Amino acid sequence: MDPTLAPTPAVAHEFCLYVAGATPNSTRALRNIKEICEQYLAGRYVLRIIDMQQEPQLAQQEQIIATPTLVRRQPLPCRRLVGDLSNRATVLAVLELDPPPLPAILLP
Repeated sequence: MDPTLAPTPAVAHEFCLYVAGATPNSTRALRNIKEICEQYLAGRYVLRIIDMQQEPQLAQQEQIIATPTLVRRQPLPCRRLVGDLSNRATVLAVLELDPPPLPAILLP
């Protein structure tokens, strides 16, 4: 089979991060969600960054009133988180991402 004709796998997770310029909170939120996605969803996610100052119509369509706001579009149901996403346990719980298993400890 020609590899160029092979079906592409569906993206498991799709996120939109709404920011208002390069504010400290927006910068932290972007850094935090990128770290989480790379750790838990490497190669299985799409992250769109939407600056409300440059694309206010997109934020209005989604009824975003505070920034930064992360919207998980896929998998359903949609989820929203407001803030800099620094509380990793809360972000993982809301996004329904399982923490990696603890390493096994072998006892003598």
